[in-house]
Amino acid sequence: MSRQAMEITHRSVSSPGGRIHIAEQGTGPLVLLVHGFPETWYSWRHQMPALAAAGYRAVALDVRGYGRSSAPAATDAYRMLDLVEDNVAVVRALGEETAVVVGHDWGATIAATSALLRSEVFRAVGLLSVPYTPPGGPRPSDVFARMGGDEEFYVSYFQEPGRAETEIEPDVRGWLAGFYAALSADTMPPPGAPDPHFVGRGGTLRDRFPAGRLPAWLGERDLDVYAGEFERTGVTGALNRYRNMDRDWEDLAAFDGAPVTQPSLFVGGALDASTTWLSGAIEAYPVTLPGLVSCRILDGCGHWVQQERPAEVNRLLTGWLAALPA
Repeated sequence: MSRQAMEITHRSVSSPGGRIHIAEQGTGPLVLLVHGFPETWYSWRHQMPALAAAGYRAVALDVRGYGRSSAPAATDAYRMLDLVEDNVAVVRALGEETAVVVGHDWGATIAATSALLRSEVFRAVGLLSVPYTPPGGPRPSDVFARMGGDEEFYVSYFQEPGRAETEIEPDVRGWLAGFYAALSADTMPPPGAPDPHFVGRGGTLRDRFPAGRLPAWLGERDLDVYAGEFERTGVTGALNRYRNMDRDWEDLAAFDGAPVTQPSLFVGGALDASTTWLSGAIEAYPVTLPGLVSCRILDGCGHWVQQERPAEVNRLLTGWLAALPA
């Protein structure tokens, strides 16, 4: 492979919501990488060269509302249906008919829904950290409101426009450092400490973040990259994803209980609340992900799996991709 093909290049492509910024490396079958909150394409910096070296065209995007992608003003412009169509638009703009889609955190849900709704485009799906749960069930805001007792679940906290912005935006870099540390294996609060996924009465999320030490996977330069993007854009576009969960529930009602049938992969962290709280969703995979090829829970790993354990995730991803039907 030429040196040029091995370098990361950047450009923007048209999408229904405006423009989507993409980072691209390598040539071969397309693998679309979708990040979560609060991240950007940069969260895939360890996977892109490994995928390119293995013979794939790795394309990591900035999700609508993040980084250098467009950030529509309307809150309801961030519903799941719109993000799925952004993914399709990227595939088409790259001159491809199909792609493998891989997502982390919110990106995992976006990836799974893309595979569910547009199976003719997304031929396989990889999910990191957040298990697949089919559409349906109770209204999400009702579920979140019942969680935590006297405390408030972070999703409910994020759903109120302007509230989390008031906490985050005066010190984006410090808030991000604390949030990343709170969910990382080597810096998360010890068992029995107040849970950083919940807000105490009259408090903020940041009250429960660990302070004074970055997780091993996050260097000062990495933090500068993330902070620089959110300092420039603000966090409203990112938070608007949480503010559309009830709309998604309504939009996807016709897919109540629907499985994702394409070949799939799941990788989670054993110390990640997304994995432990949703253990029932993982147990349901024979029904909800009947095409599951591999499900791996990484011991001693937190939420940021592809950054905390890049070599292991790269090995799992490339092995899974190599085994997919041509």
